[in-house]
Amino acid sequence: MGSGNLPEVWLRGPLPGVVPPLMPAAHALLQAREELTRSAAGATTEVLWRRPGSAAPAGYHLQHLAGSLDRLLTYARGEPLGEEQRRALLQEGTPDASAAAP
Repeated sequence: MGSGNLPEVWLRGPLPGVVPPLMPAAHALLQAREELTRSAAGATTEVLWRRPGSAAPAGYHLQHLAGSLDRLLTYARGEPLGEEQRRALLQEGTPDASAAAP
């Protein structure tokens, strides 16, 4: 099951405004967002920024995932990065920075 008692995103039907060839990718991205949100819910800043061994912390990966996907979609639209996107990129890896895409 997906979020709460809802079925997985792809079982909820077509997404408005998404053309059929892109529907599987859109469903996968929305499913990942729900699962990541659920997995990170309640995690403290301390937990998210622990460095197990010498690995990068989960907090960094969450920030990077949001930022890199935002940049990828910007490039796919043929647009240059905006100033806010550039600032967010420089802040990846900073516990005080947001993981939310601009």
